[in-house]
Amino acid sequence: MSHYNEFVALVIEQMSFFDNLHVRAMFGGHGIYQCEYIFAIIVDDRLYFKTDSSSQREFEDRGLMPFTYVSRGKLVTMRYFEAPPEVFEDTDAMFRWGRKALGVAVKTDNSKKRKQSKSSNKL
Repeated sequence: MSHYNEFVALVIEQMSFFDNLHVRAMFGGHGIYQCEYIFAIIVDDRLYFKTDSSSQREFEDRGLMPFTYVSRGKLVTMRYFEAPPEVFEDTDAMFRWGRKALGVAVKTDNSKKRKQSKSSNKL
């Protein structure tokens, strides 16, 4: 029996096509990883996919909202957007949207590593 709630278990099942998929509890929600890349989060039984400037518009055009939270009295908006509803009924849709989010996660991580490498070379 799964130690995850029903919604998290459903998402894991719908994403079973990802190799090395794992889920970690974090800050009252869950991070969804493929290898070391976090590409989605689940908070309050809502799935959010990682976005960047090139993919965010597709979510906004569909009226999907970003993940937000309040920290120290200020609203913080993250680059994770609600998953389209069809991903829960159609594994092909989950695959397409999940792969886009994973691509963003890989690109973002590689960009961070390049910046860190450049700054460490200056030392």
